Amino acid sequence: MPTILDIFNQDAFSAASLTGNIAMVPNSYGRINELGLFTAEPVATTSVIVMIENGVLNLLPTRPRGGPASLGTRGKQKPASFVVPHIPHEDSVLATDVQNMLALTSNGDAGLETVLGFLNRKLITMRRKHAITLENLRMGAVKGIIRDSDGSVLLNLFTSFGVTEQVVDFLLGTPATDVVGKCQDVTGYMEDNLLGETMTGVHALCSPEWFRKFITHASVKTAYTYYASAPNPMRQDVRKGFEFGGITFEEYRGSASFMQEDGTTSVAQRFIPAGDVRFIPLGTTDTFTNYWAPPDFWGSVNQAPNGADSEVFV
Repeated sequence: MPTILDIFNQDAFSAASLTGNIAMVPNSYGRINELGLFTAEPVATTSVIVMIENGVLNLLPTRPRGGPASLGTRGKQKPASFVVPHIPHEDSVLATDVQNMLALTSNGDAGLETVLGFLNRKLITMRRKHAITLENLRMGAVKGIIRDSDGSVLLNLFTSFGVTEQVVDFLLGTPATDVVGKCQDVTGYMEDNLLGETMTGVHALCSPEWFRKFITHASVKTAYTYYASAPNPMRQDVRKGFEFGGITFEEYRGSASFMQEDGTTSVAQRFIPAGDVRFIPLGTTDTFTNYWAPPDFWGSVNQAPNGADSEVFV
């Protein structure tokens, strides 16, 4: 009787091994991820409650010795509940995907495709899809409005937290604009509204159009005319980042296609629209948090994830 080899029951195809394979693929897409803004917090539930606490900070009056002390005032707390988005993605490997297909071997020669080799490449593609999806969600959090893959609004953080978006017009089309003063307006506003937080600096992610107008503005060019140290926008490509007015400015080209109702994808849309720039406080502790909820499988019910941002289930 012939023996049928069931390769999918081998250890290499177990959920743990596949998760290990996918974890070896670096999250190569995502400047927000590289900046390390978000603190990962695994939770055992599919929703979280964030306590919005307005602390009270006031001057303390002097009192005569032996007299009563001033009393502390408790801050007001307001809970806000958020549902953690669930983003499953499925794919399959069929016999026809592997049969008669060629692939490069470890020594660089062409050979027949293997199931494991094809599966790993499939996992790499799935991993990259999750990476760009996570970048979209995180950029949405930075901008204040988180959008789904079809462009619809998942969460408006301005209304959820009761804050108003602050807009600063740099007036880069006006040669006489004091750009350093505009930078100080941005950092000053952030410092005044940290509400108990601290920051170590400010990072600006700029659309290519805004960045080009910024580095060619008269006041920026004048400031760097006699500046010999690198990086210098007068003589070098500084799109990866340079400091001006206490802010690190960087050109950001992140974009993705959104799924449309008919199943087709849209033209790639930038995460930061043309002519726009977003300023981000650096070094804060609680400003940005990434909550990881349990996947929709029996073995993970009411259990906080192990910290990996992607897991494979078969």
